[in-house]
Amino acid sequence: MQQGGTVERRTILKAAGASLAVAGLGATATACGGGSGSGDGTVTIRYAWWGGEPRTIAIKKTIALFEKKFPKIKVKPEFTDYEAFWEKFQTQASGGNPPDVFQNAVGFLRKYDKRGVLLDLKTQADAGNLSLDNFPNGVLANGQVDGKQIAVPVGANTMALVIDLKAFQKAGVEAKFGWTWDEYFDALQTIQDKLKIAGDTGYFSIMYLYDLYLRQNGKAFFTDTDLGFTEDDLTQWWEDGYKRVRSGLVADPKKVEQVKPKSALSAGLAASEFTWDNFSIRYEGEGESDYGLAPIPTTDGEATGQYLGSLMLSAFSGTEHPEEVAQFIDFMVHDPEVGAIMGYDRGILATTEQYEAFKPTDANNKGVAAYEEQVAEAGVLGKITPHPSGADVVEAAFLRIGGEVAQGKTKPADAAEALFSEAKAAFAG
Repeated sequence: MQQGGTVERRTILKAAGASLAVAGLGATATACGGGSGSGDGTVTIRYAWWGGEPRTIAIKKTIALFEKKFPKIKVKPEFTDYEAFWEKFQTQASGGNPPDVFQNAVGFLRKYDKRGVLLDLKTQADAGNLSLDNFPNGVLANGQVDGKQIAVPVGANTMALVIDLKAFQKAGVEAKFGWTWDEYFDALQTIQDKLKIAGDTGYFSIMYLYDLYLRQNGKAFFTDTDLGFTEDDLTQWWEDGYKRVRSGLVADPKKVEQVKPKSALSAGLAASEFTWDNFSIRYEGEGESDYGLAPIPTTDGEATGQYLGSLMLSAFSGTEHPEEVAQFIDFMVHDPEVGAIMGYDRGILATTEQYEAFKPTDANNKGVAAYEEQVAEAGVLGKITPHPSGADVVEAAFLRIGGEVAQGKTKPADAAEALFSEAKAAFAG
């Protein structure tokens, strides 16, 4: 790790912007059935998503555009925050009444495909109602399960390290592509020694980061049906993390809890935090420093284990209007004006048409685009890790149990055993 230099402009990308609202708006009333029709041939489809007010405002604008182009198709919006969305969706799916179109994520694909809830969109693509072209960097594969296209990406993102630029510069440490985990922790030690703050906010309870670490070492968090690592692997990961909490290299979890919903990074408790690159907009809005995107540390100085994650659109297999639903999804992922409206709210725009239509003007979005371009050019992107049915439950358990380890409430070996036990139950469900 080089000392005494400034952070390279090429490798650390400025992040600035307003905070993303996490709290959702109240859900609108749910229509009965999977859609409806009228005597004049007009049909109504339901479209549901999670997210804050900025996303809802933007999506409603795109719905208005769609209804103008397709006057015989009306769209009924349903929206809420993340946790409430999936609680509601679970109930709707169990009752055979989910929305016709809905926002989805990789952790839920196999779960609801297994239950027969998701429409194979290849059938509509073959019918000419939906284009599956112009998705760069292999991101379309994120929505594929067992040869079926059960979701279509609307955005793409990848894991990144968000750093306090002033802290890194003041400590004289540098982040660059190809740096190792040892170099990362050495840098954090220098920051702790010189600035008397923790280096990291709590890396070891982030499932997706552990997935990258495993991928760097020839494994993965998930296989198609199970966990892709051992209890010993996880025990070591959590033991190392807890030692760094006790040494002060990782922020005190009690203080991290105290500043919520503010991030421990933007609250000044630590100098870095791992998250998805498009989430970096929150820090400038919350904090008083300057923040940037830095590369993921590596095991061998080359492979980061990274892949493109994405938010996606799926359709209900029992919709009464599959053609109209497919036309709606096609419009939402390909129409350039929709791309210009949505920007990077759900990640870098997934199709070429929309990516080219949105030209970011603020520093944060420019930084996110530049970071993803650099990652792609570095040739480190791989295919997304499979997520079996029950992955959503495992992700929540990993965060919760990892937090218990950080607070010293659970020993790492006991925590690993508990995670494996909960995962077994989740996969069997």
